[in-house]
Amino acid sequence: MEDFFLYFAENWDTLGGRWLSAFYHDFKRYFLAASGVFVAIWIILRPFLKNRKIRKATPSKRQMVFEFLHSVKTVAVFSTVGLIINYGYQLGWFRIYSDVNELGWGYLIFSTFLMIFLHDTYFYWTHRLMHVAGIYPRIHGLHHKSNNPTPWTAYSFDWKEAVINFMYVKLFLIAIPIHGLGVFTFLTFMIVRNAIGHSGYEVFPRRWVTHPVWGQLTNVTHHDLHHSSFRYNYGLYFTYWDRLMGTEHPEYVAKTLKIKGARRKVGGGYTVPDVVAAE
Repeated sequence: MEDFFLYFAENWDTLGGRWLSAFYHDFKRYFLAASGVFVAIWIILRPFLKNRKIRKATPSKRQMVFEFLHSVKTVAVFSTVGLIINYGYQLGWFRIYSDVNELGWGYLIFSTFLMIFLHDTYFYWTHRLMHVAGIYPRIHGLHHKSNNPTPWTAYSFDWKEAVINFMYVKLFLIAIPIHGLGVFTFLTFMIVRNAIGHSGYEVFPRRWVTHPVWGQLTNVTHHDLHHSSFRYNYGLYFTYWDRLMGTEHPEYVAKTLKIKGARRKVGGGYTVPDVVAAE
């Protein structure tokens, strides 16, 4: 730890420039993802997706400005933590490597998918913890001010939640070696998928929800139900933790398919209770 602070002291004159560089790249990633999803879904494809809008109401411009401003704050937090990771890497704390040939392309692909897969587990449990009564208003409540989310909601966090979210990257880099390209791919996937998940339009095929394979993936309805109900659907990319822990929204399948009372069948497909079918 002493070496870490000594390194900061010796390089203090370069910190400002490096932080601004990190902020620029993190902000660009957020802005391109959120604005790209917004323009694609809310403007260009909107006439074709009118039957796929999840809620009738449309969030206000004021809400989107609020989300954007708090997202800029989140980017600042991510940039600060990212700068610490950069210096920690130079001190040998993190297992980032730069030569693909060191472990091969197969490992690079595997480790990138592993980083995404384990992130869902980290997200599910920290997210669920942030919904505990005494913790929720202090850390996670700000994000849920966007009851009806937009692509700009993706990074709209309290600074404490931003720290918790980005801590996953530090923990992964301490434990598992990964190429810098893998980290970049993970961060890009995370924000793009996050922006889509908050878009308010069901852009994924509805039938995927009951498919034995594709049903393991969350769709937009999955996270939208979390924002409207608060108590269900804590997963980010996958549905398996919500299924295992009994926290999947009871109307998730029905809301996705727009078929009242629809439930998954074991092995794929769906069923509708007799009483509902009779109606």
